[in-house]
Amino acid sequence: MARLRLLFSSTAVRLSALYILLFALCAAFLVFYVTALSEGLLNQQTRDAVQQEVNDVQRVYNRGGINPLLRMMERRARQPGASLYVIAGPNGEILAGNVASVQPGVFDSEGWTELPFGYERYSESGDAVKHLATANIFRLDNGLRILVGRDLGEPTKFRLLVRNALMVALAIMGGGAVLIWFAIGRNALKRLNRMSDATKKIMAGDLSQRLPQGRSGDEFDRLSGSLNAMLGRIEKLNEGLRQVSDNIAHDLKTPLTRLRNKATEALEDRDDDKRRSALEGIIAESDQLIRTFNALLMISRVEAGSIAAEMSDVDVSAIAEDSAELYEPVADEEGLTLTADIAPGLIVQGNRELIGQALTNLIDNAIKYAGGHEGKKGLSVQLARQEEGIVLSVADNGPGVPADKRDEVIKRFVRLDESRSKPGTGLGLSLVEAVMELHGGSLRLSDTDPENAQAPGLTVSMVFPVSTP
Repeated sequence: MARLRLLFSSTAVRLSALYILLFALCAAFLVFYVTALSEGLLNQQTRDAVQQEVNDVQRVYNRGGINPLLRMMERRARQPGASLYVIAGPNGEILAGNVASVQPGVFDSEGWTELPFGYERYSESGDAVKHLATANIFRLDNGLRILVGRDLGEPTKFRLLVRNALMVALAIMGGGAVLIWFAIGRNALKRLNRMSDATKKIMAGDLSQRLPQGRSGDEFDRLSGSLNAMLGRIEKLNEGLRQVSDNIAHDLKTPLTRLRNKATEALEDRDDDKRRSALEGIIAESDQLIRTFNALLMISRVEAGSIAAEMSDVDVSAIAEDSAELYEPVADEEGLTLTADIAPGLIVQGNRELIGQALTNLIDNAIKYAGGHEGKKGLSVQLARQEEGIVLSVADNGPGVPADKRDEVIKRFVRLDESRSKPGTGLGLSLVEAVMELHGGSLRLSDTDPENAQAPGLTVSMVFPVSTP
């Protein structure tokens, strides 16, 4: 019973029941309408046939009188068929015809009988058989009454046949509809149960679970697809949160410890110069911590989509040119050559500040790692329209990133420099990836020179979708 209640409480089953009810009402109306239409058509045909025979009888009487009329009616009365021919006296007594008796009161009025009347007709065995008929009665000049009618047995049988056929068809369609309704309800209930089971596992903490999807592409599959995309996003953010917690404990513990030690030294040291130097070190460490938390805050804002409302058409060519011009002196100080190959007038839908921040992060990383490598030192900024979209790339000829580590370096606080000898927080590429996700693009890492095993370099490409007007 509980399962049946659950079945009947589902929206799909209720809608199906409503459709079946509407179908049943329409089908019942159709049965009665077709039956009534058939009955009316048969009655009209019967009346037309009787009226034609009445006209023939009156024409014969008008031409030849009573004798030709009697011969005509006697001849037609002997013919097999559903027609009734009766000659009755002024008092209603049957004088001739093919019926044994008629219902009392039939000859009391002239014209069409208002209702079907009963009569007895002789069978081949000579026995009287009761029937129903409709007739047209008229009076002759000599007082005789003529009844011309038609037996209603065949029309009644036809009407009942039509009605029974429609009722059987309705019953078959209704039974099929109920079976289909029950099957749809069971299928919907099974799918909902599978979704409910997966949801319970997800609520228990297993974010790797996904709602089941079929191949029909119906509303359940579309809903499951949207929810699975949301679950994937939540799982990724949750995983990022766990990584951030671990990395903060690892990466921020050391600078905080240094801060405490330097503060202790500044309190114990009475030399003003050393105390000033210790305080300057504390300020530098604090600034680095502030930059780290600012980067984390920016990534959180981007991932939350709180800046999505600030999107507009942005000239990414101008952003690339400004960033390359800004970092050219910095590259010169590091002994690097910064080249730019930027296609003009390329427009994307995005946030100017975020795109600029992402690009400066990439250029800063390229300067940092290309500058520390022996050999030819240089980096380039490239912007071009390609088949996949508008691609903004920063390439260097440094040591590069191994292919199996490229997914790792995008995560927060992940740095290949385990000794932490180079400045940085390990959040630069994480911010770039968050910016690209916000813009509906992608981040791609590849070797600048794959044939150079010692210094393959690294090319980081931001692929923006083409802005449509």
